[in-house]
Amino acid sequence: MLELGLDTFGDVTQGPDGALQHPAQVIRDLVEQGVLADQAGIDFLGVGEHHRSDFAVSAPEVVLAAIAARTSRIRLGSAVTVLSSDDPIRVFQRFSTLDAISKGRAEVILGRGSFTESFPLFGFDLQQYEALFEEKLDLFAALLPQQPVTWRGNLRPALENASIQPPVQDGKLATWIGVGGSPKSVVRAVHHDLPVMFAIIGGDPARFQPFTELYGRACDQMEKPRRPLGVHSPGHVAATDAQAREEFWPHYRVMRDRIGAERGWPPMQRAEFEQEIEHGSLYLGSPETVARKIARTAKLLGLGRFDMKYSAGPLPHAASMRGIALYGRQVIPMVREMLAERLPA
Repeated sequence: MLELGLDTFGDVTQGPDGALQHPAQVIRDLVEQGVLADQAGIDFLGVGEHHRSDFAVSAPEVVLAAIAARTSRIRLGSAVTVLSSDDPIRVFQRFSTLDAISKGRAEVILGRGSFTESFPLFGFDLQQYEALFEEKLDLFAALLPQQPVTWRGNLRPALENASIQPPVQDGKLATWIGVGGSPKSVVRAVHHDLPVMFAIIGGDPARFQPFTELYGRACDQMEKPRRPLGVHSPGHVAATDAQAREEFWPHYRVMRDRIGAERGWPPMQRAEFEQEIEHGSLYLGSPETVARKIARTAKLLGLGRFDMKYSAGPLPHAASMRGIALYGRQVIPMVREMLAERLPA
């Protein structure tokens, strides 16, 4: 059965007075969003790691632990953890601690991240961007069997029969690799026998079919089992298509233009926004509209999980809460009914 989750980057939101909220309030609101997601029947909540003023969360595991203490069923993880600028052992320890607090509900999605602020902040050389991730992922994968680890690399001190504490109580720590569209990253995930979460943040989801096919071929060639494939894409749910567009557009544009100014993109036009809704990777509209689009993508790519990134720039907390409730209570049941072929997707 397809799992349906939500992701947030803890974007700094607009308060009731129109001013931006303090990041501390954003974090408190995020905990309430997580509690509601659990109550609404959502399968997973992912919280992203960033080190910039427009996102409030730099330590997802702490926020997730607060949510874990107030929930009972929702799985909790990162979206993503920037492994390249962290220490694999500390990442494992933080998530195994989260797993203990949540009674086995922790997951970690490892990635390189689409922002690079953490590299100079923690003293890492961006010229080693690829090498850092490859070596640290190799070490992290060696920790997952939870046996004493002997390991050697080039960028970090070696380990000799090291025992990592605390261990996960039952089984392995659930671990995914976040992939933005690199064939090499897909093959690397198969090599380490880890599932893939594709970040599809623009364009037709069908363009990722070659990557899902590559994943299957690589599993066969390396004689590895096929793990679930997931997709992370932005979206918003409201009572009607029109309401969803009008609620989301001004805040999505602020976020998109802020990042675009840093990367040399032109300002976003409304026509581009509409194009992403109709033919791209923006899952936005009424519950039925969003459910149909998710079901189509899940069938197209053979997904085991779909995570909708519901935060968008200064989109207010109240709008996110309404969207979370609709996603859990209306979108998820519709998607499952469509995939069971009782309704056309």
